[in-house]
Amino acid sequence: MTEQTTALSPARVRFALLALALGGFGIGATEFVAMGLLPNLAADLLPGLAASDPAAANAQAGWLISAYALGVVVGAPTIAAAAARWPRKQLLLALLAAFTLGTVASALLPTFELVLAARFVAALPHGAYFGIASLVAASLMGPGKRARGVALVLSGLTISNVVGVPAITWLGQMQGWRAAYIAVAAIFALTFLAVLATVPLQPGDRNATIRNELKAFGSAQVWFALGIGAIGFGGLFAVYSYVAPLVAEVTGLAESAVPLVLVVIGLGMTAGNFLGGWCADRSVRRSMYGFFVLMLLALLGLALSAQNIVGLLLFIFLVGAAAAALSPTIQTRLMDVARDSQSIAAALNHSALNIGNALGALLGGLAIAAGFGYVAPVWIGLGLSVLGLLIALVSFAWDGRRRSRGEVLGYGTELVQVVGATR
Repeated sequence: MTEQTTALSPARVRFALLALALGGFGIGATEFVAMGLLPNLAADLLPGLAASDPAAANAQAGWLISAYALGVVVGAPTIAAAAARWPRKQLLLALLAAFTLGTVASALLPTFELVLAARFVAALPHGAYFGIASLVAASLMGPGKRARGVALVLSGLTISNVVGVPAITWLGQMQGWRAAYIAVAAIFALTFLAVLATVPLQPGDRNATIRNELKAFGSAQVWFALGIGAIGFGGLFAVYSYVAPLVAEVTGLAESAVPLVLVVIGLGMTAGNFLGGWCADRSVRRSMYGFFVLMLLALLGLALSAQNIVGLLLFIFLVGAAAAALSPTIQTRLMDVARDSQSIAAALNHSALNIGNALGALLGGLAIAAGFGYVAPVWIGLGLSVLGLLIALVSFAWDGRRRSRGEVLGYGTELVQVVGATR
């Protein structure tokens, strides 16, 4: 911890952590609110297509989700590598200002193409914010609580899915989707003020350079960890991206039920996030295996019982819980294997997860547009999660082989660290 951090009172630490989590709350809202408002976005931005072919319009509106995800993929490593030397508080404030402006632009621009571009630009700070905020939170939490620090920052995102996303979805249904994005922009502006007031000054990494940060890409294990998130996490987004038409067309509920289903997903994500942080601090490997198995069972159950309201609510809760538990687990794994490139490692997790976001939304939309129905994305999600688990098995087996040869992973100097990374 920095000298400034050790001098903070417990109350100041709590307020700083809450401010960082509030940023996650805003990010959860800006990322996920489009999923509950997908038919509304399609009807307003693609009126001709929505009138002639609603399924095709919903699938094309899903590009807005993919555009945001791709913005995260591009922005996370770029900003994290370029700005690793910046003082962390000032960097967080700059990212929050960019979020606010990008979200306002998303609300005000008139055409589908311009809104698509705005969603890409608004997403650029996403991964860097979570990465830097996670490093600050880990510093505030102290030794031995790294994954729980990550989970605390992510808790804003998961709680947003309980409270923020359903409430803003309801606002969008009542007042139009543009009002929903204005509300999200207000959350980011409030977070800017909260971070300004509570987060202590922390220096950046004075030894960091773009070249050193990018060395993380030379590690095979970094690529394995990115693959776990990019492919395995697609299971959540294949479902979440099309939850509104799934609820209406498959389960047969009214549009007004969509926010309630989003609450259920959010409750699962909140519980899973804290459980994942607690478990990952004890065993990254066992946590990853266990939560992937839970994800597979939940997706299978949802695919088979989405026509029934009880099955829908039960299994969509478990999908959210398993996916959220995997997030701090994957991030901790990335930070373990990225050697000294901690800034970019903390951000790359969100690039990986949002490749999963884009992939799940894209493949799910293609399946719907091809006429396979609104349950098809659930089966696609199941396949993506199977592939994610297989990559995890290969990654940890690789660790075991290196340990048997007496090699180190490279992020530490002692053989015992290989053992720690493969727990």
